[in-house]
Amino acid sequence: MQADLQTSKPRLRVMLCAPRGFCAGVVRAIDAVERALELYGPPVYVRHEIVHNKYVVEGLKRKGAVFVEELEEVPPGNAPVIFSAHGVPKSVPAEAALRNMFAIDATCPLVTKVHREAEVHHRKGRDILLIGHARHPEVIGTMGQLPEGAVTLIETAEDARTIVPRNPDNLAYVTQTTLSLDDTAEMVEILRARFPNMAAPHKEDICYATTNRQEAVKHVAPGVDAMVVVGAPNSSNSQRLREAAERAGCGLAVLVQRASELDWQRFSNITSLGVTAGASAPEILVEELLDAFAERFELEVETVTAAQENVFFPLPRALRPDAAE
Repeated sequence: MQADLQTSKPRLRVMLCAPRGFCAGVVRAIDAVERALELYGPPVYVRHEIVHNKYVVEGLKRKGAVFVEELEEVPPGNAPVIFSAHGVPKSVPAEAALRNMFAIDATCPLVTKVHREAEVHHRKGRDILLIGHARHPEVIGTMGQLPEGAVTLIETAEDARTIVPRNPDNLAYVTQTTLSLDDTAEMVEILRARFPNMAAPHKEDICYATTNRQEAVKHVAPGVDAMVVVGAPNSSNSQRLREAAERAGCGLAVLVQRASELDWQRFSNITSLGVTAGASAPEILVEELLDAFAERFELEVETVTAAQENVFFPLPRALRPDAAE
């Protein structure tokens, strides 16, 4: 009887956030690499990580994808070169055209929308404020759509309070698609108060998937002892999910790429757990995480749904079914 007591596992209520994991833009980007490998065979070159997830990138490498940071790393030849979901500055496709590369643009359509907005504002003579994070590839790509100096980056509320534009009455703003809803709202509020004539996006730039995943976390986080976000440390939307959990009142919120990264001592006394995944994290890693907790706890899993998603983006034209004909 004593042995049974010693081997029994404590109960753990698991609140599984939905939606979580892959968004339509990520699915499209990964499918683009796999389809290019099917149509044209390896190697297929990819500029930058196709999405910010090591598991996904390593899986594509095994199939014949070769990841490079710059086009100069791609040898001469006819192998496809794919631009990542985050988008690229205009100088990148220009360089590819100069070298007669077979370039395929897998930029998420929602990022492309922001690029187009910025171009329209620029044509109308407006100075553009971009709310986003410096050095993130999406921000580099968006700023690179226009001449140097046309776009000013706003990273913090303090930036929004202190920015001194050349023409305060002829401004527009756009945002990175993977930001915190709350942070962005605060910065926009500050900017609108200072510059009432500032033009806004026709539709919110923060993508549906970012919004939905953060809303699910806000539902779950206040009622659990801990929250685990599956995602990469360089994934903006994954980092924002962890921050959203903390802000919503969860005492322990961590971001991990794999279950093996968990510090189990921190979870030893919990009775409830929230689980979600960033938009570039595959569901298999969520399952791996749940299996790891199931080894230590008796799980009672419940799904908490904040929104239904049915968004689909078609493949880039060069990879559609009739492309090889």
